[in-house]
Amino acid sequence: MSPPHHAPGSKPLTAATPSVGRRVCRFSLPLLVLGVGAAVAYWLIRTAPQVERRPVTHGARLVEVVRARFASESVRLPAFGVVVPAREVTLYPRVSGEVIRIAEGFLPGNRFQAGDELLQIDPRDFELAVARRETELVEARSALALEQGQQAVARKEYELLGREIPEADRELVLRLPQLRQAEARVRAAEAALEQAKLDLARTTVRAPFNCVVRERFVNVGSQVSPSTPLATLAGTDEYWVEATVPVDDLHWLAIPNWNDTTGSVARVWRVGTSFTHAVWSGRVLKLLPDLEKDGRLARLLVAVPQPWVREAGREGPPLLLGDAVRVELVGRMLHAAQVDRRWFRDGDRLWIMNEQDELEIRPVAVAFRGPETLWVTGGLREGERIVISELPAAVPGLPLRVSGEAESSAAAGHPAAAASSPAGRAGI
Repeated sequence: MSPPHHAPGSKPLTAATPSVGRRVCRFSLPLLVLGVGAAVAYWLIRTAPQVERRPVTHGARLVEVVRARFASESVRLPAFGVVVPAREVTLYPRVSGEVIRIAEGFLPGNRFQAGDELLQIDPRDFELAVARRETELVEARSALALEQGQQAVARKEYELLGREIPEADRELVLRLPQLRQAEARVRAAEAALEQAKLDLARTTVRAPFNCVVRERFVNVGSQVSPSTPLATLAGTDEYWVEATVPVDDLHWLAIPNWNDTTGSVARVWRVGTSFTHAVWSGRVLKLLPDLEKDGRLARLLVAVPQPWVREAGREGPPLLLGDAVRVELVGRMLHAAQVDRRWFRDGDRLWIMNEQDELEIRPVAVAFRGPETLWVTGGLREGERIVISELPAAVPGLPLRVSGEAESSAAAGHPAAAASSPAGRAGI
């Protein structure tokens, strides 16, 4: 057979597709790489080191605790109050006239003792009145002496007469009505003189009791009458504090004429000052009949004697009228453990570390709620450990341990000692 003929100027024909070998090689090479990679991965997985599985254990939580301490102490109720005068008067003159002299210290804020002179009203009119009354008394006594002489003469004449006369006529003969009239005039003149002397004494106005001047309304030259106010005075022997307490807490206090004969002791100190400075002692005087308007609290009167007397070591000014004060009222005795308010959880519940060193969430009985501590009387035993640390997941039975077994044993009623602990916590 003769070879095919090609057209002049054309190239010879070649195969349009690759050979079979090259095609197989192209598809098998990627599969081979994938297979080798899979084999290597499988070998690595099979030969990797195995971690031994161990059972899960729950470690004991590290906590801080304080021990409950029971003691018998007086309940102390905090209160706020305002100082008011126990005795206050507006002074009026008893006579009319012109003020001619005022005591040098008769100014608001100055104190006077009972009987000290405050001011002087012009006494000249009253001195003249005394002189007139003295003259009238002399005349009345002279008239009485004359009448007594005439009565003696009449009695002598009656005796010389020597006969009995009726009783009514006998009194006239003996001039007994004239004698009684003269004696009455003497008594009236004596009373008028005494009144004149009393008016003269009243021209000097004196302090009626130990007092401090709150206001003064007159000056030298003022014309005054019994209706003219001279000054407002407040007694300094005793001040009162109007204190407010919740009605539900009244049963803790001793209140005269309500539940006891002697009032509870009170300590008073000015708001903003240290508790150890400027402290006054007082006593509950009475329970006022109405509630405080804004807070609906009960109102007590606390008597504070000698508010101007400074004790040794006392600093600052005396107790002043209108002062805002804090009051601590000492109430009845209660046997309880004082627990810091911060350590209560979900109401009246405490976290207790029991004898098995496990967490116990226990409700307790609270008898009194103070501003910082609650007084627990039930549900808690002496020496039990109260957990004061925060636990993220507190469940009953959680294992606990105490750091170095360093437990606070702060006694009841001594927050200062517990405050010095590393945690800065208050005592129970």
